[in-house]
Amino acid sequence: MRSKQEIREEIWEKMMTEKVGRFPFPLKGRIPNFKGAEKAAQFVFQMEEYIHAKVVKVNPDSPQLPIRAQVLKDGKTLLVPTPRLKDGFIKVDPANVPPGEEKKAASLKNIHQYGKVIPLTELPKIDLFFAGSVALHSDGRRIGKGEGYADREYAILRELGNPPIPIVGTINSVQLVDEEIPIDEYDLTCDWIATEEGLLKTDSPYPKPEGIIWSEVSEKEMEEMPVLKEIWNLTKGSKS
Repeated sequence: MRSKQEIREEIWEKMMTEKVGRFPFPLKGRIPNFKGAEKAAQFVFQMEEYIHAKVVKVNPDSPQLPIRAQVLKDGKTLLVPTPRLKDGFIKVDPANVPPGEEKKAASLKNIHQYGKVIPLTELPKIDLFFAGSVALHSDGRRIGKGEGYADREYAILRELGNPPIPIVGTINSVQLVDEEIPIDEYDLTCDWIATEEGLLKTDSPYPKPEGIIWSEVSEKEMEEMPVLKEIWNLTKGSKS
């Protein structure tokens, strides 16, 4: 079985070769933007899980901008993690976004004009969760850019008491892989995959994290992500 990094490298290269990558470049080292992102998003908007969701967490990467904008257009609350999870999550109330400005409000450059970073204690219940991906397997196994943020975001929400959340990944069809992907207990899997060609339900057999696996959190990570220290202080008393 190849490593996650080997698969990542191949997908970044394949997207360039097949010219399905889009700005920003280089694709390598990031959740790659892709041709067909808007089309993939349209399939998502027809999902019952999306239609009934009131609060939606979407990753801040370029290919999911159409999703973030539509969440606001549809009058749903948008939650976006801050870069490197340093401050937790930004909450954008659609009532604070004038009609026609949803795409601007959903962009990382302008999101702070419309939303605000909220304390973890004020996080609303999240109904749907979008995770950026470099590669996905049809059984839900996922490879991100290698820094573990989506895994950790989900674990944080569960640690804070959010019920299990359906996970959606949107990718170009060339990012869908057939080969075995290594999986660890802290890895997040997707329940749905949307590509420019359609929507796939994964029926993933792999359990999702039920909270933070503290044994996997280093002192350095605790320093780099103050949010982790905050969660430890919030939850360790009740779990000791």
